[in-house]
Amino acid sequence: MSVVNSHEAPRAAPASPNPGTVVGEFLRTVQECPEVVAVRSVDGASSLTWMQVRRRVASLAAGLQRLGLRHGDTVALMLKNRPEFLVADVAAMCLGAAPFSIYATSPVGQIVEALENSDARVILCECVFLPQILEARALWPNLENVIVLEGGATAGTLDWAQVEAGAEGFDLDAAVALVQPHDLAAIVYTSGTTGPAKGVELTHASIVTIARTNHLLLACAPTNRYLSWLPTAGMAERITTHYVPLIYGGTVSFCDDTRMVAQALPKVSPHVFFAPPRFWEKLKGAIEAQWAGLPQSERAAVTQALAAAIEKVRLVQTGAPVPPALAARCDQAERELFAPLRRTLGLSAERLYACSGGAAASTPLLEFFFALGLPLDEPYGQTESSALGTRSPRGQIRIGSVGKAQPGVEVMLAGDGEILIRSPATMRGYRKLTDATAATKDEQGWLRTGDLGTVDADGYFRIVGRKKDTIINSFGKNMSPVNIESALTMAGPFVCQAVVIGEARNYNVAVLTLDSEYVKTWAKRNELSSPEDISALVRDPRVRAEVEREVKLANEKLARVEQIKKFHIAGGEWLPGSLEVTPTMKLKRSVIADQYASDIDALYAEVG
Repeated sequence: MSVVNSHEAPRAAPASPNPGTVVGEFLRTVQECPEVVAVRSVDGASSLTWMQVRRRVASLAAGLQRLGLRHGDTVALMLKNRPEFLVADVAAMCLGAAPFSIYATSPVGQIVEALENSDARVILCECVFLPQILEARALWPNLENVIVLEGGATAGTLDWAQVEAGAEGFDLDAAVALVQPHDLAAIVYTSGTTGPAKGVELTHASIVTIARTNHLLLACAPTNRYLSWLPTAGMAERITTHYVPLIYGGTVSFCDDTRMVAQALPKVSPHVFFAPPRFWEKLKGAIEAQWAGLPQSERAAVTQALAAAIEKVRLVQTGAPVPPALAARCDQAERELFAPLRRTLGLSAERLYACSGGAAASTPLLEFFFALGLPLDEPYGQTESSALGTRSPRGQIRIGSVGKAQPGVEVMLAGDGEILIRSPATMRGYRKLTDATAATKDEQGWLRTGDLGTVDADGYFRIVGRKKDTIINSFGKNMSPVNIESALTMAGPFVCQAVVIGEARNYNVAVLTLDSEYVKTWAKRNELSSPEDISALVRDPRVRAEVEREVKLANEKLARVEQIKKFHIAGGEWLPGSLEVTPTMKLKRSVIADQYASDIDALYAEVG
């Protein structure tokens, strides 16, 4: 077992009620830094200080109380990344209610499932989501109040501004004093990779524990800047840009369009930045494309500098000494190339913590960013563990590992290699799913993650696959699809996503998607007909030849038994919330296998 116990220096004596609750800590934050900007738009055109946020929270809480919201109720939120999300979430908690977020990509059926499971009678939303919410209310009539932003209220709904109006007589401090650490503070729905989403119940005590554990690594302070851009329905975003600032202060900038995050980064220069591997892959491609456009002499210099930096990264990772001449070349590259590049990207804040998560990143991808002076950590956790689990100590990241047990978190391997996690922040349980809770969390509080791992002598864990995802071919060979899929997506710019099939088969095949943006640009440059029609490009032999080249390159890095013999191109990338992937871009393997069953069977039916 790898266990870390750490003690945080106590904070100053609380001056607000219930410091062991999220809302009590929020009131303390307001008291300590009332004039610090709490939330803002990316361009800085609009902003609220922490004291102004408190006033908005009090007004909304008063309005929700007038509508009948009480301690122990639940509140649904369907909002993009914007300041009103923070206001609504905190206002609900101040009344002792538990808020939860619905993914912006959720179809009506999933909205109804969340409303029924949560028993929500109130939802706060943007008018863009109103049509599907009203359709969901027809199927869940217990949804009494639909509160709409931006003056988008219609018959049978309420205007948000009117609900906020008139907070006279409401005592926010008195309301917060009634909230207890053991009260339910949030429901976070899992991404649903293996079936219907489950509602993970988290208490105030759990969330405060999460924030304090993150504080030990991030050194959270009122001067910290955060960029909110991933779905607020996901645990990672809630921790990084919501709970941590609520409890320790700081400024959160909101970007409500994930396509614009690269443009938002230089405007914010966050101290913490979390992104899935696909973001880092696209950023790497953009940097390389920019370098490719340099004059030949400059391009050669950049290539040599990058090669030297990667060589140094590999030496440091193995514990080998770095020759003085190589160190000098890398120092020069840092000053003249990499540091200016990081400033341009908006990833140069002092003590920046940048990480990749949600899926495994490939070694070449991580080495590239390490070389640029952006060491990406790969922390590990699950919604059920409040995203706590393992994380690398600062300056001690080992590429390919997910780090060591976080302070106050116990992590160990079961007899079959399954990773088990236990901490005070572990979920109370799945809402209304007693049997599923018992199957996931045992009587001693250990959470069965379903992930298989290894741990070295220094306590660093590695993820080797999912118990249910392991492929066992017809010859009895066990394989992890994650490693194979990573090789496919990192072999070049054409393949965007990959799902490997091979269970009880003689060889492996893959269902692939294309990076639509890149392929269309490539098609125009090469004068293909219908360059904007991705379905036509999938059938074009020149596109297929490029994909075949990338598959061949991936196969060269795989064991013979792991190699992909044949593949099917499904089309452009699967988008968040589609049938094939979750809102957080996790692949639904069983769904994909069923969806493309006939295409997969055809690959195995082919001769050769």
